[in-house]
This record gives sequence, C-alpha cells and structure tokens, in this order.
Amino acid sequence: MANRNWIPVRGAEGLHSRQAHADLPEGTYEREMSKEGFFGPAAFLYHRKPPTGWTSFEGPLRPRAYDLNGLNEAAPSPWDAPVVLHNAACEMRFWKLSAAMPGLARNADGDQLLFVHQGSGDLFCDYGRIAYAAGDYLYLPRGTMWRLKPAAPTAVLMIQATNGHFTLPDKGLLGNHALFDPALLATPAMDEAFVAHQAEEGAFPVHIKKRGQVSVATYGYNPLDAVGWHGELAPVKINVRDFRPLNSHRYHLPPSVHTTFLADRFVVCTFAPRPFETDPGAIKIPFFHNNDDYDEVLFYHAGDFFSRDHIEAGMLTFHPSGFTHGPHPKALKNMLTQPKPATDEYAVMIDTRDPLDVGEGAASVENPAYVDSWKTQG
Repeated sequence: MANRNWIPVRGAEGLHSRQAHADLPEGTYEREMSKEGFFGPAAFLYHRKPPTGWTSFEGPLRPRAYDLNGLNEAAPSPWDAPVVLHNAACEMRFWKLSAAMPGLARNADGDQLLFVHQGSGDLFCDYGRIAYAAGDYLYLPRGTMWRLKPAAPTAVLMIQATNGHFTLPDKGLLGNHALFDPALLATPAMDEAFVAHQAEEGAFPVHIKKRGQVSVATYGYNPLDAVGWHGELAPVKINVRDFRPLNSHRYHLPPSVHTTFLADRFVVCTFAPRPFETDPGAIKIPFFHNNDDYDEVLFYHAGDFFSRDHIEAGMLTFHPSGFTHGPHPKALKNMLTQPKPATDEYAVMIDTRDPLDVGEGAASVENPAYVDSWKTQG
C-alpha cells in the first residue's frame, strides 16, 4: 500500500478504552471503523447494544452464506466447475471430481490456487508430480499445464488471480520464517510415477482458458513429456497444518495478520488453530468492524468455527463491503471468557478490494436465512 498523507486526527470523547480491542468500558461493545482494511487510520466506537442487532435487513448488501456441499460434481474439466464469486481481479469456483481428468487444463487468465477441501491424489503438471491431500494449497503459475488424478473423491476451492500473480506477504519484523518456513513449500518431482504417467497413450485434450473462454488443443501424445527443468518459477504446495499462526495473549489481532498469499487486488488468509487471548481485559472474539473497503469471503474447511452459529465445513460466507459485521450470538457470549484454551478451526479468507458478483453456482446453494442469524442479540 502506498504511503498516504491521511487527514490528521487524534481525538477521544465520552467513555472509551485507551487500547483497541481491550479494556472496554463495562457493558459496551466495540466497533472499529478503518481505512484500507486494518492498515489505515481507525476509530473505535463503544456501543450499548451489539452493532449487528438489526431486526430486518433488506437489499443486496445483506450478508450471505452458501453451502457449497450442495453443488454437484461437475464435468471433468475445472473450467466447467460452477463460479461462486467473481470480479475483474478474482474468480472463485468450487469443483468436485472423483475420477482422473480425461484431459489437461491450462489457465491463461492468471495464477491459480487450488485449495483441497476434501480428497487425496496426484497432480501431474509440466514440472512433475506432486501428491495432494485435504488442507493443501496448490499454487499453479499462469500457463502451467496440469491434471488431477484423485485417489479419493476430491473437492477443491479454486481461486484465480485474474490477469495477475500470487506472491507471499512481506513479513517485516517477524522475519521470513514466521507463519510458515519457506522450506516447507514442496515442488513437483519428476519421479517414477511421473515417468509412468508420461507413458500413457491416446488423445490428450488441453482445455485452455483465456478471457473466460475455453479453447481445446488436442495432442496425439501426452504433452506432459518434459524430462527436466530449472529456474525460479514452479508450482508449490503447502498444507494448512503447516501454519504457525501469530498470536498475542493480550490483544486480539486483526485477520490480516494471517495473510498467506497476495494478489494485485485481493489477499488470501489462512485461519489455523491458535490459543485464545488470556489477558482478562482483552476481547477473545473477532471485533465488530465496518468493512467499507473490502468484500470479505470465508470458506470453512474444518473444525469448530467459534465466531459463527450454524456454519459447517464446506460452507462459505460472503460479507459485502459497506455494512458493520461481527461475531454471532454464540461467540458474543464468550467475548471476555472462553470455555476452552484454543480455537479449533481451519478456514480460508479472501478479502477483495473490488466488489464481488455472485455466480450461478453460489446462488443455487444460498441460505437466505443467514442475514437473520444475528437477530437474537439483545
């Protein structure tokens, strides 16, 4: 983010805490208003009632939830998988497959992340073979030819950086080995299984996506016939269980500290189990905040999602920018005291700088009652 000459304000009025997200005035609920997500100037307001205590919510800005488990298995090309959410810089699809792709795929629209929600198997690509399992991120540079051969039925959240790239965040004072050590990034191997795959015979169609349209180039041999490579660009894999999330026992950190991949107009963050805050005055749940600059998407992978009611693995929530949101009633009861010492959840968050449109895939599995799930707050 470029440096900005923000309008200088240092002010305070009425009952307030001196430290954000801690030592709230008794009987109040904190709401954060901020610029540029959690990176710009911010104000913290203290309310007598939960800021999400609406009695009704009409219009397109309402929060939404989708049960992606309800999407049926698609045709064996990833480009036939239903689009969930999209804008000019980002596209999300949810893809289920149980048998090997009969052909190959190539994304000419941008870099791609495959987040494996369920299943296991092998990914074969220009660079070799890499085994995958639930919880894996598979990064595929733009233009990579690839093919999945599941050993077990597989479900994948696909995230595309349209006309862009995925990079790693600058970890600054934390050092390069925080969150995860780059040594954990696995690359494909040209092993015996890859050589055996090269020996397969027949016609090999390559489904190439560019500008959202698919062209098919068919080969009379397996085009994954490379015998070697070198350089500074390759697919990589890392599992969510390799993450060592940041934690502060005295302060609830914003979700942006869990940023895993950066794209030009969005970020991908990983939530992994971590200890709850132990300071008596620190809030121990996500704080209420206005998300006025970013659309927020959460895909729930595994565990007990402590800030949400009635959300199960395989579901996705979408909070468009422009309204206040925060924890559900179940979590709000534990704002200052948690019944267990640590969280138990794995989730993927995608925050986009530009508004997202809802795809047909998500629209078909929406839970329209999600907007009412905050109502029981008094």
